[in-house]
Amino acid sequence: MKKIYASALLFLSACGYAQAGPGDTTWVQANDVQMDWYNNFDTPVTFPDGSVSYRKVLMIFTLGQYDCPAGSQYCHQWDYDVHNYVLTPTDTVEISRLITPFATSGWSRFGPSWKQNYVFDVTDFISLLKNNATTRILYSGYSGGFTANVKYAFIEGVPDRNVTGISKIYQDGYEYGNPTNLINSKLTVKNYTAPAGTESAMAKFIITGHGSDNTAQCCEFDDHDYELLQNNNVIATKNLWRDDCGINELYPQGGTWIYDRANWCPGALVKPIYHKLNNITAGTSFDLQMKFEDYTGTPGTNGYGSYKIAGSVIYYGAFNKTVDASLEQIVSPTNNPDQYRQNPSSNVPVVTIHNSGSANITSVVFSYGVKDSTAQTYTWNGTLLPLADTTISLPSLAALTNLTKTGASGSYGFNVAITQVNGQADEDVTNNELTSNFVLAPTWPGNIVLNVRTGNITNTGSLVNSTTGIWQGSWKITDINDNTIATSDLKTNSVFNDEVVIPAAGFYKLTLNSAVCLGFHWWPYDQSNSGVSPGGLIVKNTNGGNIPMKGYTYAPGTNLKDGGQHNDFGCEYKQYFYAAAAGTTNVNNHKNSMAVSVYPNPAKDAINITVEGIQSEASVELINSIGQVVYTTTTKAKRLTIGTN
Repeated sequence: MKKIYASALLFLSACGYAQAGPGDTTWVQANDVQMDWYNNFDTPVTFPDGSVSYRKVLMIFTLGQYDCPAGSQYCHQWDYDVHNYVLTPTDTVEISRLITPFATSGWSRFGPSWKQNYVFDVTDFISLLKNNATTRILYSGYSGGFTANVKYAFIEGVPDRNVTGISKIYQDGYEYGNPTNLINSKLTVKNYTAPAGTESAMAKFIITGHGSDNTAQCCEFDDHDYELLQNNNVIATKNLWRDDCGINELYPQGGTWIYDRANWCPGALVKPIYHKLNNITAGTSFDLQMKFEDYTGTPGTNGYGSYKIAGSVIYYGAFNKTVDASLEQIVSPTNNPDQYRQNPSSNVPVVTIHNSGSANITSVVFSYGVKDSTAQTYTWNGTLLPLADTTISLPSLAALTNLTKTGASGSYGFNVAITQVNGQADEDVTNNELTSNFVLAPTWPGNIVLNVRTGNITNTGSLVNSTTGIWQGSWKITDINDNTIATSDLKTNSVFNDEVVIPAAGFYKLTLNSAVCLGFHWWPYDQSNSGVSPGGLIVKNTNGGNIPMKGYTYAPGTNLKDGGQHNDFGCEYKQYFYAAAAGTTNVNNHKNSMAVSVYPNPAKDAINITVEGIQSEASVELINSIGQVVYTTTTKAKRLTIGTN
């Protein structure tokens, strides 16, 4: 065990967590292993002795990759659950969980030096993180390729509430859907008595669904409810599902990363579930039981699915503070990979705060600015309840605007601090400051052309409607006040060349939406023999040059039939940019914008071609899959039907 000062603060700030002055963070190194197969990886650890008060304890799990031996299958390219335990002399308790990504080699986010930090707040388990213990990683993988490095940061200060004790509820994998092995027969009633000093309690669960039966692909791809009963009364009902995998911050991935799942997503940490218990104080005796909804499945190749459940009762003492706001995270501007989709951003900083006191927060004064520049102030007004979080957009920052105007490059620092809460000094100043490093949004011209080709993808089970075409998605450009500058819905089997005139200098955001969360090009369509074709997007200037975009790679000779990772964005893609000047409007703008639809695709007897925005005679060529021109004509008609024989 050792203390690390400035470096500790910089690391945690980069991860987006508020820090006080140097000298208040103690780091403990735990596991540092290569996870090569399904196994427990144990490391003896010496934690602090508990004589110092800690405001927060963070567990930083750094996931990386290594090259597997020659001939290995699925090296670092499968979504495996990773469980983190603390083993004390009397118990073994799971404190966090994550799922590995489909870290396929060659994908733009992955490579030999790739690392991803998963930061868990494990303050609830502080009574276990004391003196000599063992930390365990359970890696449930049937192939290798991932590394794990685990550190704990003990941040000195006063916690929201002291933890008075922990009681384990359930901790196992439970088969679900088997009529001869009912899950509710395993989830038995548990009896507890609250320890001394307790004034409240929460049930904290980490739950993920795995496996697939032949009825509803339960449990990975099927959602089900459970009830939590206290003293035989239902106090909470929870649906076990995560519906945001298609906007995962760690993208693109190989595999089925876009599919929503039973409370988890590939490459993401598993979010704990909290339920407040009723009327728990010191000496209170009570019962708890979890019950799942009735469900009967049909066994698949590997039998039935299951839920992996880890649950604990966390007992708390009284609030230690009355009026206290804590800066929790910088959403933008930052280079933090947890905010990859939101950055580089505009000149509007966004932060998350937490109410660490017992009183409602009604106002917060912020001071914020680019490092070494003049700070701005802003007073937020609202209502933030005790222990609640909220995300706040601060007014536009002049220093960010000025830096971008100059065309500056490189990395910069951003500082934000809380200076007052509810019109008075904050009780705890150790959680009032945050810093981040960031890069500026790119500068684009005032006239841009969106060159879009949509495929014939509508969802995983059907193709384009041959008569009307089907909306595959849309694009939209908005200003920093979310006013729409230009927008277009995108039909399948179409090519769009839309010129957009930016009305004034300033920051803007390009947003792409995919109707079925497949982006414009999901990798399986490269391997499809069913006639499914992908789409693509290129943003150009009026001279025809490609404009670079975050996460996009344009190969030489890129054309709209090229797919690739740069269009594998899941449900949504955002690109902020700065226009140095308004675009030039002339009589031809938008008059030359055309959309072309071709259907059906594939075609058996005839192909229909419709053209929107045609102003004069157009040349039409049909090119087969090996690049041969098989048909050519000129026409002024808006619709053509061409026989395939």
